[in-house]
Amino acid sequence: MSSGSVLFPKTGSAAPAASTARSESDLDEAELRSRAQEDASVIYARPRAHKTRTLSEVSLQHAEEGIFGRRKTDDSGHAPHTVIRQRQTYLANQTPPSRARRLSHDETSAKPRKFLVDVEETIKLVLEQEDTDGNFQIAATDKGPKVFTLGTASSNGYNSCEIRGTYMLSNLLQELALARDHGQKTIVLDEARLSENPVSRLSRMIRYSFWSNLTRRIDGDGLEAICADPKVIACLRSVTNRGRNQAPRIYVPEVEVQMRRYYERIAKEKPHLGLIVSTIPREFTPEWVRDRNEEPGILALAMTEIKGAEGEDSDFKGIPFVVPGARFNELYYWDSYFVSLGLISDGHIDLARGIVEHFLFEIKHYGKVLNGNRSYYLCRSQPPFLTDLILQVFANLNPEDAKENKAWLKRAIQGAIREYHIVWMNASRRLDTLTGLSRYRPEGVGIPPETEASHFTYVLQPYADKLGISVNEFTEKYTAGEVSVPALDEYFLHDRGVRESGHDTTYRFEKRCANLGTIDLCSLLYKYEVDIATVIRDHFGDSLDLEEDYALSAFPFGTEVPYKGPRELVAEAGRRSTQVKQTSAEWFARAGRRKQLADHYLWHKGRGLYTDYDCAKHKQSLYDTVTTFWPMWCGMASEQQADKIMKCSLVKFEALGGLLSGTESSRGRISLTRPNRQWDLDSSDNLFVLPHPSFIIHPDAYSLLTKSWLVLTRSSFSTGGGMQKYGYVHDAQRVAYRWLYMVTIGFVEAAGCVPEKFNAVEASSNIDAECESAVALFFLGRHRASDTRILQLIDGNQGTDFALIPREGFGWTNASYQLGLDVITSHQRRALGALTSPDVFFSRSPVSANAPSGDR
Repeated sequence: MSSGSVLFPKTGSAAPAASTARSESDLDEAELRSRAQEDASVIYARPRAHKTRTLSEVSLQHAEEGIFGRRKTDDSGHAPHTVIRQRQTYLANQTPPSRARRLSHDETSAKPRKFLVDVEETIKLVLEQEDTDGNFQIAATDKGPKVFTLGTASSNGYNSCEIRGTYMLSNLLQELALARDHGQKTIVLDEARLSENPVSRLSRMIRYSFWSNLTRRIDGDGLEAICADPKVIACLRSVTNRGRNQAPRIYVPEVEVQMRRYYERIAKEKPHLGLIVSTIPREFTPEWVRDRNEEPGILALAMTEIKGAEGEDSDFKGIPFVVPGARFNELYYWDSYFVSLGLISDGHIDLARGIVEHFLFEIKHYGKVLNGNRSYYLCRSQPPFLTDLILQVFANLNPEDAKENKAWLKRAIQGAIREYHIVWMNASRRLDTLTGLSRYRPEGVGIPPETEASHFTYVLQPYADKLGISVNEFTEKYTAGEVSVPALDEYFLHDRGVRESGHDTTYRFEKRCANLGTIDLCSLLYKYEVDIATVIRDHFGDSLDLEEDYALSAFPFGTEVPYKGPRELVAEAGRRSTQVKQTSAEWFARAGRRKQLADHYLWHKGRGLYTDYDCAKHKQSLYDTVTTFWPMWCGMASEQQADKIMKCSLVKFEALGGLLSGTESSRGRISLTRPNRQWDLDSSDNLFVLPHPSFIIHPDAYSLLTKSWLVLTRSSFSTGGGMQKYGYVHDAQRVAYRWLYMVTIGFVEAAGCVPEKFNAVEASSNIDAECESAVALFFLGRHRASDTRILQLIDGNQGTDFALIPREGFGWTNASYQLGLDVITSHQRRALGALTSPDVFFSRSPVSANAPSGDR
């Protein structure tokens, strides 16, 4: 049945007979509610139950003449595809034509209605009427009437009903896009699906849609899909502007001979990919990595080997992993950790386990878990979360495979032990031997290549002027080592440290990061030590042999603070891993030593918080950071310290949307020559916080919750750590609710957006934060008159660029939402679904911000 003959019959032709399929009046309420919650792939894959809606004479005339422009007909008199005229858009000072908001013609029903909807026609009509800014989304900032009429299914489209509001219209557009994806021309759409509780809808989309759309594989099929996506191929060829050879390239470890042959075969079988296969030596230097900047590429990850017949090469299949999304299409470290927590929460255990496999592959072949699997990240890691991820995956493996699970745990924990010793406790690089504190201090030569070519111009210009050459010429000479500038070496040492810390960028680390023993890293390594000790004790009879050979770090670490533990555990550096049995006693002793050092160097009793320690200047930093809560997550803080943090520090960071990354007094004065940084904030203008496993901290009125919140959410609240571990259950729920509210209100008011960054500010606030490239924010404004909050989009925020329907969300935002729902109560979830402001909700159910709940 052609669309021309059904949607646009010739004037005077007989209407089709009424459908004999069941209408919504034949379905009981439970079935309606159940179908409204189903995934789109289930609903829109069903055969159509109703015939196409018949247009009235007036609608037909509009369709033929008024709305899309006059339609041409073929020889049979039937209209072919619709010819749509250019859509009208409106500027900020323009107002679109008004539309009467009538209710008299609505069909009445005691049950949720069902609509008979022509997919293509309705998409065009909705966009024409409601999408006034022309971005193929319907948000609160669009100036349409926010009212649209649909024909009811029970009347075969004869009677009609209005749907109203940004949320329902946005959902309508999304459902139509899904129906189009499944090849449907006409659908029967439940009203309950348009008015679905936003919390349930977002959680469902994350679980059944977003995760799968964010999943990647690096193999023949995966590269085919990657190269077909223009956004991803740009990442595959590297975002660097400095490399002259921009062909897609993959680097394979030298020892993985069969894997290299596999990729070479793929390159020959798929010449249209233009894939170049290169090799990474077993041992590489920072200079070798620098020299590859002209030939950037992605790094091979773990694969499943499929043995071939005798005399034939093996075949390989890439192990799937989940990326953050948008322009971030690689495997990252701490980003992947947070994503994995969300995957585990949603039951995708194999995906989370696959991410662990990739981390172990990177440790084995690249010497560390990398910042990301790109060639220019080979010298840089990120905040280490491997042991916690291993334990969370292990706890969710099939208990019927106990023997296999234990073997996997042994292999995984050995990888974490190796990472601990050769990366974070390496005395020649990241470990400060005097204090015993580890630092973000990665290797590297020259200028970080992943930035825009002009990113460091303001830094390099004075040195170029001294030599009387251009910045580009100076950059080439400096990178090649032809010009020696110790001050620049120091500058880029700290710059690389900031990037390794994950907090790029912030005045907290400005020009000193590589010298700082941070409370973040100290907490994470304490967690490593406790986790490893616990695994050895509980799963391997308190004795574990290591299979890979490498040098172990010394114990105790740090010479300035006297060690008071058992002398038999003292060991010199240089012991070989294969010659020393691992016991829980040594690892618990390491954890005890780290707490001793944290209490000495990082705890500020008077201020009631943890801070960083400058190992070069031998003094504490005065910067207030929300990562002061991390010792509670890992269990390093004492009961007294936790109580002090909650009483003295929580009030500094808590805001409408969650927790702030820092404080205004710590950040300092902002000016044209000293702009805001991503991880800083200005709380002078009703700053709310936007929590997330990523960054952001922008202008004079905005902030974001750091990864700290997500750590505090799942790994703390759900496993007995963090605030809940110390008895602050209500505080944990309140902080989680604030963040969930921020995400939910954005999802409702901004066309279903689940972006990378948020900003909660007054409507008059000006967003202006440094963010390497053009990265803008998603901010929450408030109408002065109605006190109604609306989210406005600023181009550049990852996760906001989509047409009709969000497909991916953003990795850590998705995860934080699913984890947060595990933290709050059912009563709080109902309030969240009603978009009840945190300040309103908690003012009605006051709970002391400083008093712990429950038993200690």
